Order: sequence, then C-alpha cells, then structure tokens
Amino acid sequence: MFVGITNTPRDYAWGSRSAIAELFGREPSATPEAELWLGAHPGSPARVIDPTTAGGAETLIDVLGEERLPFLLKILAAASPLSLQAHPTMEQAALGFERENALGIPLDDPTRNYKDAFHKPEIIFALSDRFDALCGFRPVAETRELLAPIADVAAPLLDRLVDDASLPAVFEWLISRGEGVDALIAGVVAAAPAHSDHLAYSTVSLLAETYPGDPGILISLLLNSVSLSRGEVLYLPAGNIHAYLDGLGVELMAASDNVLRGGLTPKHVDVPELLSVLDFTPVPVPYLRPIPVSAGVEAYWPGVPDFELIHVTTDATLTLSADSIAICTAGSFVLSGGEGNTELALGDSVFIAGEPALTIAGDGDLFIATSAAGPRE
Repeated sequence: MFVGITNTPRDYAWGSRSAIAELFGREPSATPEAELWLGAHPGSPARVIDPTTAGGAETLIDVLGEERLPFLLKILAAASPLSLQAHPTMEQAALGFERENALGIPLDDPTRNYKDAFHKPEIIFALSDRFDALCGFRPVAETRELLAPIADVAAPLLDRLVDDASLPAVFEWLISRGEGVDALIAGVVAAAPAHSDHLAYSTVSLLAETYPGDPGILISLLLNSVSLSRGEVLYLPAGNIHAYLDGLGVELMAASDNVLRGGLTPKHVDVPELLSVLDFTPVPVPYLRPIPVSAGVEAYWPGVPDFELIHVTTDATLTLSADSIAICTAGSFVLSGGEGNTELALGDSVFIAGEPALTIAGDGDLFIATSAAGPRE
C-alpha cells in the first residue's frame, strides 16, 4: 500500500526561510521553515493527501492505528544554531518518564525532561554543500592545543582542563556559570576573531552573536567542530552532546521527544539531569559511513533497531523489513510493489506499508526511512 503524505514545516525561530523552499522548487517562505516532519509523532503527524487511499484516514497516526512507527524522518534547515543538547538511553528515558509521571509533572510543562519512555538516537545526512555542527567531546589534549593561541585569556579554563577525567567538572563549572565564567566568556569572545580561520573560533563568534553571554559559547570549545560536505552523515547516539549550527539535511531519529538541553537556548536547562545523561568520553567526529547495497543504493544504519536510512539515486530493487516512508529531494521516481505503484516528483513523500519487495525506477535523490531488521551483508 502506498499512501501519499505531506506536512507543513515547523516554524522554529532558527529555521531558514529559503532552504526547504529552494530544495522543493518553490518561493521562499515569509516565516522560518525549520523542520518538515514525516512520521506519526503526535507533535506533528504527517497528513494523508488523499484519505480515500487510506480508508478515510486523515493522518499517519490514523493509518497506523495501534501500531507505533519507531522512527521520525525530517528535512531540517538551520539558518542559525540550535541548542546544545543530548538524549537519554532507553533505560534512562523509561526511568525518567516514570519518575516525572509519579511527580505529577504535566507533559506540557516546560520544565519536564521526559515526554515519553523512548530513546532518541539520530543521524543527519547533509543535503547542502556545507553543514556545520558540534558533536561530542574531543580529547582534552586536543582542546588544550586549540586554546594555546589564547592561553593568557583562557588560563582559568586551562587550569581546570587538565585531562579527559576533568571534563565533567569543567562542564559543570561552565554550564552552572561558576566563579569567573562570565569574565572568561567575554575574554574568549573578544579573542576569537583573531583566529577565525579555525572553525572552532569562528563558531565561538557565531554563537556569541546569536546567544551573547551564554556558557554554551565556551562549551563549544570542548566539542568536535565539523563542516559536513553534501552526502556526509553524522550519528548522534545517546549521551552525545551536539548542536546543529547551519545547513540543510535529512534527519532520521527514533520517534521520541526527550531532549536534555545544555545551553544556547532560552528553554529549560536541568543541569543535574543533563550531567546524568551526558557521555563525557572523548570521541572523534562521529561520521556514519554508507553501506553499499547495490548500484546507486546506499544504506546508513547506526546499529539501532529503530531506523535505517536508504539513499537511492537510480533504478533499484529493495527488500524492506517494515513500514517505511520515502521522500524525493531531486528528480523523480516510480515505486512499484505488490499493491500497485506510485510516482514521486520533487518534494513528494509517501508512506509504504506491506510492500516488502519494492521496485524503483527513476533518477535523482530518493530517501527511504525504515526500521532496521539488522546489519546488512
């Protein structure tokens, strides 16, 4: 069964007015278009274009009934930095959700951390020629080397940032605005323009312009800075602190709304809970490499059961293990299965149910989000 779906991009303030519109060949929007959600998340479920094709269902939630779609596919367009954030493990989410329910905290309370009992790993596939992000703690030795050109200004930070084991205490000092942090922010921001050829320092200037005086400006110096080229992918697992800064991409995540924020936001920041969720283990930039499937087909699977992203650029035959969602971001495609076919032009998206064998004809960029049955050969 093929069910055409659509949605209206969410107008978060950090969103671009032009990126999604240009991707789909229409005029720029009068308001920000930050995220186009394609899934059954109750926050913004995809709408059925023709309810007669889905038994009268108006949204994807209606189509699924009692079934839960474990993933959420998005087109994300950032024109300014998103908040620093991290997501819990499945165990942390279940415990946190149960705890806040027991405390009687309403689901729409802005101080609530856990909106559901699920984890939220995610990947981002860069569609723009450049996509900037912060992603995970870098080794302290590398950060100390990075700070060497401004050692006089950064001395209070360098004195505390001795080795990798010092990261939790330093992070807590910064996020809590401990003694000397405000003066340190001002000093580092003033020194950054002289070193703007380095991505980490240009990021400091960007964040200072967007969130003046925020401790997240200094926290960014502890993190990996990366500029993805088109087609490169990041994987952000539980506990990884990250922030998207600028760019257009396809984002695929587990269908959850659990976000622990760590700065660069006017929203609630629960420092103790954030510290309990964060993984302070230094990591390299968490690139996710493609798995070749066939000519013109690559899969991105981070090892979680919730989702896999398949990128198709030409004619192909696929075997799907579960309900899926496809969106065409360039060219056009015809999808055929046991129950008919559907044509996807630029910007079209479709929910695919009960079609394990899928034949694809076309040329361009087709992204298919599905649940993962396990590792591909």
